[in-house]
Amino acid sequence: MAETLLKPLKAGLIGSGIQASLTPAMHMQEGAAQGFHYDYELLDLNQLRLTPSDLPALLDDAEARGLCGLNITHPCKQVVIPFLDELSDEARALGAVNTVVLKDGKRFGHNTDWWGFAESFRRGLPGADLSAAVQIGAGGAGVATAYAALSLGLRELLVFDREAERAAQLAESMSALFPDATVRASGDFAAAMRTASGLIHATPTGMAKYPGVPLPPDLLEPHHWVAEIVYFPLETELLKEAVKRGCRVLNGGGMAVFQAVGAFKLFTGREPDAARMMRHFKTMTT
Repeated sequence: MAETLLKPLKAGLIGSGIQASLTPAMHMQEGAAQGFHYDYELLDLNQLRLTPSDLPALLDDAEARGLCGLNITHPCKQVVIPFLDELSDEARALGAVNTVVLKDGKRFGHNTDWWGFAESFRRGLPGADLSAAVQIGAGGAGVATAYAALSLGLRELLVFDREAERAAQLAESMSALFPDATVRASGDFAAAMRTASGLIHATPTGMAKYPGVPLPPDLLEPHHWVAEIVYFPLETELLKEAVKRGCRVLNGGGMAVFQAVGAFKLFTGREPDAARMMRHFKTMTT
């Protein structure tokens, strides 16, 4: 019997300054490992000299060229929503989309960022004390990590951000979604750390272009777990300081991989091998 040929698939990523993204390599390598042709392209607004206002044209073009889906990153995760036909419950709750499935003439918006963090946390910090946590950062990534942590059963979340209003907005939205938990924007960081069991870091601090540590390291104590979203480098200064003080730590690699795992499944309809994708990711980041 002749072997059935699989239809070649193509997906893409829309965002600004995305030339260093590891997402295309993760998707294409997993497609190759599963034995089908899978292209993944970068649609970098900076390179194309476009702005988020050009999203409608980019979506139309992607559909016309037969792409099966698009990942969406900064600064388009919220801007894209009005141009979609349907949203998953999570995307609607978060007010942000990072994955758009193009199928049967419709555009379906999903958010795999929160699931990526949740899955990484479950695997990387099993048995972590979820009585109370401090989160630094209330931007797009912070919305996803807060939703994930509360979905995992976190009972109290204290949110900090340079923009106090943004922290207050995140606390208000998460309180509405998780009425059994306590979520609030807090002003006394040191006091919050003294009573917290863990720390979630959801800002760019620690990336190569934003070096540093997002808090005074002496506030870290051995009973704290520390979860990071930055993955380049995998071992940030924050994690180094946390390990020195005996903390359990979670690097940002898992969130990066598992959001791609979720998107791969949505785009292709095939179950990815998460362990294989993680191994490939590590070869690109170490």
